[in-house]
Amino acid sequence: MDWSVLPLATPGDLPNPGIKPKSPASTAVAAMPSDHSRVKLRSDCSRPSLQWYTRAQNKMRRPNLLLKDILKCILLVFGVWILFYILKLNHTTEECDMKRMPYMDPDRIKRAQQYAQQVLQKECRPQFAKRSMAQLFRSRYSLDLPPFVTKVPTESEAEYKYDPPFGFRKFSGKVQTLLELLPEHDFPEHLRAKSCKRCVVIGSGGILHGLELGHALNQFDVVIRLNNAPVEGYSEHVGNKTTIRMTYPEGAPLSDLEYYSSDLFVAVLFKSVDFNWLQAMVKNETLPFWVRLFFWKQVAEKIPLQPKQFRILNPVIIKETAFDILQYSEPQSRFWGRDKNVPTIGVIAVVLATHLCDEVSVAGFSYALNQPRTPLHYFDNLCMAAMNFQTMHNLVREAWATWRIHGPSLLICLPPEVLEEASRRNILEVAG
Repeated sequence: MDWSVLPLATPGDLPNPGIKPKSPASTAVAAMPSDHSRVKLRSDCSRPSLQWYTRAQNKMRRPNLLLKDILKCILLVFGVWILFYILKLNHTTEECDMKRMPYMDPDRIKRAQQYAQQVLQKECRPQFAKRSMAQLFRSRYSLDLPPFVTKVPTESEAEYKYDPPFGFRKFSGKVQTLLELLPEHDFPEHLRAKSCKRCVVIGSGGILHGLELGHALNQFDVVIRLNNAPVEGYSEHVGNKTTIRMTYPEGAPLSDLEYYSSDLFVAVLFKSVDFNWLQAMVKNETLPFWVRLFFWKQVAEKIPLQPKQFRILNPVIIKETAFDILQYSEPQSRFWGRDKNVPTIGVIAVVLATHLCDEVSVAGFSYALNQPRTPLHYFDNLCMAAMNFQTMHNLVREAWATWRIHGPSLLICLPPEVLEEASRRNILEVAG
């Protein structure tokens, strides 16, 4: 026997004298697992523990729960949005009785009409409005500012310094798209050809109701109307001639009767969706429902005008009105709302008129804020008190600025005493 191939015994392999060695049979029995042990082993090895299974199931369930929560939040926000949209369409403010209009003394009506005729009969003074504005505001008024957007501004130009409505920063692509749709960008040639033009900016003030100035207002070379102020049914008081209808989307008239084939529609763009709306109007397309949700009131679905009749207001006109003439602070980023530094469409239109015409008159500009139950407009039942709840415009400062412009006879007010009365009511608040 070859002992060299046998394994050497280790101390653990040697028998312990104190322990009785097991018989081979008992060793075999111990080595063979019982049925219970066999089932337990098979169970332990063939499938994970219940704890592991529960943990895995929870992990799988978490993404599904998160997705469901996100979907619920989206549906909730969308539902609230739809509800808000429905409520704002049906929102009504306190109404005033049109019979409570201030009594119009027949002598006052006669004086207003005679004054308007005197303005029209005088010799027109070329460049009078621009020269007067430059003298009054000096470098804060630009003599050569184009009234409408004629080309896509470069990044070095003033249009790119601010976001809408004071500029077109970050909107060059949308401006380019709109300009490509508009065949004409300037003031019509037949109006530019006149050696001296008289403008009248017709406001919406209730003071116009009963003055019967319609005939006189129709005789101005350029008649600028604002927002949805109607002509139909009120021509005796406000005339029926319209050269420019100047508005933002929410202010555009809903009735086709308020648009004439010779009108210019001047769009004032305040926010991103305004560009979408204007593009749809120019192309005669239907505005998607989801876009309409971003407007604070119902907007016109169609405007019955040709593309050549649309213009885009130069935003620098608004910037000039707000920061240079009214001397508002420049806009600051805010989480909610905006600074009270946006001029009313009426004051913007007056500044626009000084860039278009040689002489400028205004009619229907009056906010009698101390008479809250007085009708605000000549065409609806809104009360003057409604202006106390708006948060965008500083009416007192606008009255002060208008009074300054009116001082050197730059602005001709119809009737003449209205602006003076409004200014006297508000000028002390500004001075204080």
